[in-house]
Amino acid sequence: MVKIGMMIGDRYEILEKIGTGGMSDVYKAKCHKLNRFVAVKVLKQEFAENENFVSKFIIEAQAAAGLMHSNIVNVYDVGEENGIHYIVMELIDGITLKKYIEKKARLSYKEAVSIAIQVCMGIEAAHNHHIIHRDIKPQNIIISKDGKVKVTDFGIAKAASSNTITSNVMGSVHYTSPEQARGGYSDEKSDIYSLGITLFEMLTGRVPFNGETTVAIAIKQIQEEMPSPREFVPEIPAAVEAIVLKCCQKSPDRRYQSMGELAADLKQALLTPDEDFVVINGPDVEGGTRAMTDREISQVRRRSEPENTETEMMRLKKEPQEYYEDSYQEGDEGYEEEPEGSKMERFTTILTILAGVVILIIIAVLAVSLLGKMKAPDNSGHSSPILQDSSETDSEESSTSQDVEYKEMPVVENLDVEEARRRLIDLGMYVSLEYQESDTIIAGRIISADVQAGSMVAEGSVITLTVSSGVEGIEVPEVTGYTFEEASNKLTQLGFLVNRTDDYSDTIEEGVVFYQNPVSGVKAPKGSVISVTVSKGAENKKVRVPNLIGMEQTEGTLEAIENGLAIGEITLVYSDTVAAGLICYQSYSHGIYVDPGTAIDINVSLGQAKYTYKCNLSITAPTVEEAPEFSYGSEVGLKLVTDTGQILLDTKTTSFPYAANYYNLDAPGGILTMTYKVTIPGENTVDPETGETIVGASTTEEKSFTRRIDFVQE
Repeated sequence: MVKIGMMIGDRYEILEKIGTGGMSDVYKAKCHKLNRFVAVKVLKQEFAENENFVSKFIIEAQAAAGLMHSNIVNVYDVGEENGIHYIVMELIDGITLKKYIEKKARLSYKEAVSIAIQVCMGIEAAHNHHIIHRDIKPQNIIISKDGKVKVTDFGIAKAASSNTITSNVMGSVHYTSPEQARGGYSDEKSDIYSLGITLFEMLTGRVPFNGETTVAIAIKQIQEEMPSPREFVPEIPAAVEAIVLKCCQKSPDRRYQSMGELAADLKQALLTPDEDFVVINGPDVEGGTRAMTDREISQVRRRSEPENTETEMMRLKKEPQEYYEDSYQEGDEGYEEEPEGSKMERFTTILTILAGVVILIIIAVLAVSLLGKMKAPDNSGHSSPILQDSSETDSEESSTSQDVEYKEMPVVENLDVEEARRRLIDLGMYVSLEYQESDTIIAGRIISADVQAGSMVAEGSVITLTVSSGVEGIEVPEVTGYTFEEASNKLTQLGFLVNRTDDYSDTIEEGVVFYQNPVSGVKAPKGSVISVTVSKGAENKKVRVPNLIGMEQTEGTLEAIENGLAIGEITLVYSDTVAAGLICYQSYSHGIYVDPGTAIDINVSLGQAKYTYKCNLSITAPTVEEAPEFSYGSEVGLKLVTDTGQILLDTKTTSFPYAANYYNLDAPGGILTMTYKVTIPGENTVDPETGETIVGASTTEEKSFTRRIDFVQE
């Protein structure tokens, strides 16, 4: 039993418990050999007593210990002491991705993709060493306080899944690939599927498949179509949606074939999130979605549930995740083969549920259609969102539009067009004008609006006003395609006033009108204002260069990609001011604007330069100032120790100068200690009886002094 304060392996002092899970407990410890803090993961007793499990566990942990990557929680040591089986791991100051998602509800696509890229890099390093994780999930991904993403628990899933203790793996069934749920062969593409589910959860705040039991979820993983994340968060870019769906194809052959391939598409998604560049291979009948037979369902159920009382005691309880420990869900009760009547009842239940789902879908479609009819179209083809009664708004709809302000539509009928326009603009609305001849409404006044007065209108909506052109209005000419000067002359000659607005256009030449309101062909009274929009030409869409100095190379690369840039040449250099592994130079200064896709060259620090030194000494005898009691010809001890603790010289001599030469030294200097002996005469005394002088015995005392020796750089 592990206790606080005990020493494991003669080097790891247990300081405190920092996490617990289904399979093990995690402790913070201090390694006294290397003087650093580590995390020690200790197997729980029920697992430690299973020799087959422990054997595979140690083999997998030793394999994981060979992985050294900045996006992996490194394994330092594996051992056993007095029945305690433990793994020593890198101690990360941070939280799990699961906790991070819970705190933020869901992540922006840029943040989710950036995290996924780092996870890809870590898992790719493992795959290159032929190590499959088999349990990728947010609970096994750590985000440190400095933003570094690390994957943990390599190899543990394989050890668990190869024994009778399978409920651990099924506890992660939300992220398990279909081939794993079936109990088939799993490889690198199984990790890709699990990462796709994890990316789905980052983007939406939920998992795609859920159920009351692990068996129900496993069956959904095998049978049901993967939902699109855009069904839950419509603003997710198309490319990101396509990446998730490709990762989560039922057939492994239709997924990404490597983590490197997936990472490349993720990086492209940060640059061009709305482009259609994700390619999914043709259908694979064997791996496609199909209904499971009763036999297959029974097999999944048997794999996911304990078969006897011994393994029943090993079933994991759902425990809180405090650090980076495994988090598993408890399975359902033990399974017994069902009679035919039960199977028929289950089949009837499934049909009933499916019928209910179909009815709900029909209701949803009808609701969407009704909502669509509540939106009034404007000239640009957009709709004006109208909220008839804010108190009746669905709570979910309110939550998604909580940042939008709604304003009450004022009465504008019979107002002068400029007065009506001003009132609506003051409310944050946009105004579109249409003209109509009228023998009852004075020219230039509002006949009607496409939104009823008193309605609640979302700020930023377009309100279309129908304006009277009187009985004899003037037909508005077509001026789009003309230069502003030409258009203005044409309109003013007919008696219209002109209002100019400038905007960017990728297709219309600078100075040319590309929009007018009202449109040509309608009749407007003389003196009406015709609004025209003039092209400013294509927008120069420059991007701002971020500050990469001080970031790790991977972090800086992601920062550049997120800002629409790329990393060019990477040069390793020595730096006296920037720590090793951090970026110490970028070819474009922070804050300037450059074209999208510009490649930034960076220098990555190797730390301080390592110089070598030489020492050519001619040691002179002690001076009077250094050793006033020294007698020339006496023996002197010489000891020269470098600044790094290396002993170069340790001898004695009576002759000076003493020559010494040393090369390829790693220190710029050292300390020379010179030691000599001084004879101190004894005190004379007088014999009181004889009056003789008795000479006292002399003593010897050792004295020393030091000299600073500076070496010469080679």
